[in-house]
Amino acid sequence: MEGETFLWLIRHAAVDGVAGTIHAADAAADLGDRAQLEALRRYLPQDAASYASPARRTIETARALGLEPELMGELSEQDFGDWTGQRHDDLAAMGSDAYAQFWSDPARARPPGGESFEDQVARVRLGLSRVGAGSATLVVHSGTIRAALCIALDLTPEAALRFVIDPLSLTRIDRLSTGWRVVSVNQRMA
Repeated sequence: MEGETFLWLIRHAAVDGVAGTIHAADAAADLGDRAQLEALRRYLPQDAASYASPARRTIETARALGLEPELMGELSEQDFGDWTGQRHDDLAAMGSDAYAQFWSDPARARPPGGESFEDQVARVRLGLSRVGAGSATLVVHSGTIRAALCIALDLTPEAALRFVIDPLSLTRIDRLSTGWRVVSVNQRMA
């Protein structure tokens, strides 16, 4: 790929739902933080390409930022399979060996019917390869941003899972001809 790519990765707004739930793709965004949305909107580059995961919360967040993104399945959140729609507390209380084993190796383990974080990193790598030169905004998920940081910093998936990525935060990374550059991580606009 020729040219440099400047990526503006935005985590979607908080989910309008019960905290601690593994939300499905159709979960709505809570767009109540108008001040943060406006601050982010003013900070984003003009005339940049725009992409989003096909999840409802990312699309709603992108539109609240004035974007009409191209939807890219490779940028979706990690697939938690059979656990989607359930609360973490409930899964833990069931005493399931699968749930306990997952958290003993969250980078490599797969939930029943789902994918591992390593799988997500591979998928996000494909998605990022489709983003051309120039500036691009990506409205995505915390796992997607961690995966992009894993790629940019050549981290192990275990190390990448240590990043905190808050709702409506901005992470800036650039793909240069000489490699990757990280400009900021989990930045809140004021």
